[in-house]
Amino acid sequence: MDQLRKAAEITLRDCMGVREGEKVLIVIDEVTRSIGLKLFERAKELRTEAMLVEMVSRKTHGEEPPVAVAEAMKRVQVVVAATSKSLSHTQARQEANRAGARIASMPGITPDIMARTLNADYREIERASLKFASYLTQASTARITTAAGTDLVIGLEGREGKPDTGIYHEPGSFGNLPAGEAYIAPVEGTARGKLVVDGSMAGIGRLSQPLEMRVEEGKVVEVKGGPEAELLRQMLEMHGEPAYNIAELGLGLNGRAILSGVVLEDEKVLGTVHVALGDNSTIGGRVQVPSHLDGVILKPTVELDGEIILREGKFVL
Repeated sequence: MDQLRKAAEITLRDCMGVREGEKVLIVIDEVTRSIGLKLFERAKELRTEAMLVEMVSRKTHGEEPPVAVAEAMKRVQVVVAATSKSLSHTQARQEANRAGARIASMPGITPDIMARTLNADYREIERASLKFASYLTQASTARITTAAGTDLVIGLEGREGKPDTGIYHEPGSFGNLPAGEAYIAPVEGTARGKLVVDGSMAGIGRLSQPLEMRVEEGKVVEVKGGPEAELLRQMLEMHGEPAYNIAELGLGLNGRAILSGVVLEDEKVLGTVHVALGDNSTIGGRVQVPSHLDGVILKPTVELDGEIILREGKFVL
């Protein structure tokens, strides 16, 4: 069995737990057509009521799909959104979950990433994700520092850490594939300090030079770093003030992921941290905006209520 076909089988059988006769919807766009066809063929072989729908690529991560696609998502048991732009932080995804659909979001997935990261040990990823999500839930404050200049303090009190386990067998369950992170929506208005993204940035890819951001009262107020900084400013300005919100803190936990320039994989790299800007309404926050941009930070040190859990990219707990 070739690696891509094996990854498609793991996605549907192991991660999504599809059963014979279930309605399975594969959502794709022009960029991800080849992956969608592989998933569709495997879904048919598993004797599901498989459907494949291709839509026009969204302009930004978090932009809503067409109404017809959103309606279809609510009328199936399983949705695999293998799209170039993320549907994770959309009302369509939330409504489909509330209707009972099990959903995997795979924004930016490529054949290489799928073959590499979907052949991981997802029971081990589940264990680590649950453990570190509980640490985030218990913490009131997080501090992230790096040799590159990051020194960011974020309030977490009252917010729930969430595991991205890769195991979505229960009605209404949701997460990324490839999976492997623990994440949380910071309390709005609490983040302050300096954020230096030196790995990759959603909408940009791998960075030629770090993006330096000044953060005050929970929002990015200044972006520096050359042409890529200008591109980030343009993406943020497109959606106004809510897009500057510090929306997410996540810990990468997938040992098979590498820094590829696709944030879907990059944010899962073991020992990295990602901080997102924009929407957090779908993960427990209060900011709603059609933009969610993750920035990946390399070799971070992370403290939760003063206790170090990650030191220069190595977990110590």
